[in-house]
Amino acid sequence: MSAMTMQPAADPLPARVGPLQAVQQTCSLAWRTLVQVKHNPLELMDFSVQPIMFLLLFVYVFGGAIGGSAHGYLQFVLPGIIVQNSLFTTMNTAVGLSTDLDKGFSSRLRALPIARFTPLGGRIVADIAKQAWAVALLFAVGSAMGFRAQTSGLAVLAAAGLVLVFTLAFAWALVWVGMLVANPEKVQIFGFVVLFPLTFTSGAFVRTATMPGWLQAFSKANPVTLLADATRALMVGGPVAAPAVESLLYAAGFVAVFGPLAVRAFMRRG
Repeated sequence: MSAMTMQPAADPLPARVGPLQAVQQTCSLAWRTLVQVKHNPLELMDFSVQPIMFLLLFVYVFGGAIGGSAHGYLQFVLPGIIVQNSLFTTMNTAVGLSTDLDKGFSSRLRALPIARFTPLGGRIVADIAKQAWAVALLFAVGSAMGFRAQTSGLAVLAAAGLVLVFTLAFAWALVWVGMLVANPEKVQIFGFVVLFPLTFTSGAFVRTATMPGWLQAFSKANPVTLLADATRALMVGGPVAAPAVESLLYAAGFVAVFGPLAVRAFMRRG
């Protein structure tokens, strides 16, 4: 008579993931993305070279025509370029997630006992950390060019925090697009179609009062204008409360609408 060895049954995967576990999983996946920079520092190029190039071009090419002088325009445009750059780099998030889907990495994550939003949230959080580097770099380069903050250091930090919070929320819209579009190249095309009109019809680069009357109404309601106005006020002075609150309301709306849509599209995509 042979003895039968009984193997213990494997623990079933949990049906739900608690909030603390979801945060830990999101941070783990964010760290996975950030560690790649150590092995491939060129990944920071999009967050370093492009914003400096935009700043130099706008200040020294358009500064005299728009602001009367390069230095005068620098005081106005640096906060706007910080906002514009942060929003444009959300395309990197969407393209990176689309690439993960193409390579099958996201399919493996879906088979794990993790919260449904963590594969998307992890990438967004990692790219927000990279964008914090870009914001600091732009401020440093702008200061070397002659920009001077007219407010306190805490106000400047609050401006950076506001930009990053808004970008974190706005990224869900681009991620949703990334989950719907077939490949990373098309994600970038659709991203430009969305971002170019929003940023270049805003008050990030010029004062809305100089625009045609029919465009001013759209520009004043444009979330990029509100964010640029709040960031500029925190850095060089001006009314802060109204544009900052409206920017945060827009941010809450982006998360509420596009967060669930992006997660649902991610779960449905094979």
